[in-house]
Amino acid sequence: MAGVKRQYDSGARRARAEQVRARILDHARDILLADGYAGLSIPAVARACEISAESVYKRFPGRAALTRAVVEEALRGLGPVDAESRSDTLPADDLPALLDGWGRLTAEVSPRVAPVLLLVDAAAAHDPELAELARALADDRRTRMAHNAGRLLEAGHLPAELSLERATDILLVYSSPQLYDMLVVRGGWGLDEYARFVSAGIAAQLSAAA
Repeated sequence: MAGVKRQYDSGARRARAEQVRARILDHARDILLADGYAGLSIPAVARACEISAESVYKRFPGRAALTRAVVEEALRGLGPVDAESRSDTLPADDLPALLDGWGRLTAEVSPRVAPVLLLVDAAAAHDPELAELARALADDRRTRMAHNAGRLLEAGHLPAELSLERATDILLVYSSPQLYDMLVVRGGWGLDEYARFVSAGIAAQLSAAA
């Protein structure tokens, strides 16, 4: 019985810790979007969560780490399985299904992550710490899109004239926060329409290269 109780206590503590972490990230995102990076501070997040600043610092050593965690959480998308894992399970041998899935996942994730990425890029010019984070996030995006381009290559979907690097660039453009902002935020496109545009655009670029 003692072993069962210890397992229960451990599980309960882990669940509480995950809840606290989720609250921290939710409030940090709200503050970022309302007040910008300059308005984000560990004490402000702690007050919003009604916990001590030390509790936040234990999880995130500073604003940049907290902002990166907000981005990573947004990239998970909706539901219990993160968007990246769902992307990797899409059938690479079926190009229409693969591109349709990438379009839908892009439309799912973009409303969550694009505003934060755009904010980081805009503020990076005035903050060396944030500039370093912006570069790291850009590198992460390129690494991920290079992975996706590699799937296209391995499945035989890349035309001979289209290099892996160029395919990566194309995927970066169609998954960019700038494109989402231009079409959905400023242009008023619906997310379904945006998802179809992403899928069709990538397909068109592959066909054009062929």
